[in-house]
Amino acid sequence: MRKKITFNIKNINELKKKIAIWSAKYKYVTILDSNNYYDNFDSKFSYNTYDFIAGIGKISKLKESKTPFNELNKYKNLTKDWIFGYFTYDLKNKIENLSSKNIDKLNFKEIVFFQPKFVFILNKNKLEIHYQPNYYSKSDIIKIYHNILAKTITITNNINLKTNIKSRVTKNEYIKNINKIKKHIKLGDVYELNYCIEFFSNKTKINPQETYLHLTKKSPTPFAAFIKINKNYLISASPERFIKKIKDKIISQPIKGTIKKTNDNKKNKILRKQLFNDIKERSENIMIVDLVRNDLSITAKKNSVNVEELFGIYEFPQVYQMISTIVSDKSKKHTSVDVIKNAFPMGSMTGAPKIKAMELIEKYETTKRGLYSGAVGYFSPNDNFDFNVVIRSILYNSDNKYLSFIVGGAITYKSIPDKEYQECLLKAKAISDILGVSLQ
Repeated sequence: MRKKITFNIKNINELKKKIAIWSAKYKYVTILDSNNYYDNFDSKFSYNTYDFIAGIGKISKLKESKTPFNELNKYKNLTKDWIFGYFTYDLKNKIENLSSKNIDKLNFKEIVFFQPKFVFILNKNKLEIHYQPNYYSKSDIIKIYHNILAKTITITNNINLKTNIKSRVTKNEYIKNINKIKKHIKLGDVYELNYCIEFFSNKTKINPQETYLHLTKKSPTPFAAFIKINKNYLISASPERFIKKIKDKIISQPIKGTIKKTNDNKKNKILRKQLFNDIKERSENIMIVDLVRNDLSITAKKNSVNVEELFGIYEFPQVYQMISTIVSDKSKKHTSVDVIKNAFPMGSMTGAPKIKAMELIEKYETTKRGLYSGAVGYFSPNDNFDFNVVIRSILYNSDNKYLSFIVGGAITYKSIPDKEYQECLLKAKAISDILGVSLQ
């Protein structure tokens, strides 16, 4: 059973930066930050539990297995503790009869979960540090806290990779693939498909913690994440929740619908209304809402699946997004892991029908998605969980110095290829800005 120590904090943002810098000496790190997004939140459906939560250091980890979801359920029940980690998109191959043969230079393991040495939780001006008394004393934790406070933060102004970023797919190839996908839609193979392209850089050296701080400053989103697992890093400014559990209530909040913001408040009001009334964006959103309703129904109590909010328009640093909230009550015969497995991968990153969409994604995309469009999060000791959708993210392997970011969008029969391509560049803007590169 963990113990905890609580501290009063004066400068919360400074402390979060210091925790990120201090964590560099550990091989296993997960940091999840809402970036104060909910402070002025005008929706009753925020479902925010923590302002900031991090699992740092490793006591134990999930064993590799041919049946990873079963193994995860065993591991969770054995530890009865906080566990942090991720699911990669390619776990789809363990759920369905699918495969992945595309390029993979990042080499993330399919699934990683670990029991941390320390859990840091920030809410308002209170910091809790949860620790295992078998490994650390109260005086050890107080010393660690003061060591973190003593950290000096020196961050370079920018990373500036200049022209080292390349696209795996040219704009012309992208447009050709969109037109091929639209033919599949016309034939009835799918009615929506999430198609993505990769931008990458070979032999690039970055400081992952500093890059994360740059990205969250540029784009402070409610599901930001930093992961370090040995030499693999995720630097994420995700705006999207995949799935959350509070007691027996399950919440999923898919995003479908994007429009660029301006610096003009009057024009932005018009843009919000324009996004809300956009027939194409609404049709994309409702397709995924139906898919999520179906996914949640598999593990839900009868008649408990409900759409709490449809076509909610939410503001982010560069864009407005259309978000819907679907909830259910978990049935007693299903585990928390069952809920995630039956909803994975998330419909907002596949399309529908899901299996055929995933088959076509493998056909038309060139890069193995790996952790992109997977999920990062935690399980708590009382069996709650919260996971994001890995989008708007940099993936990095510090061994081979390979850096990658993937962007995409939902393709329907009404999609205009050039407009879809511009939306990809818009979604990558915060990343391209902090890397000092221009995407075409």
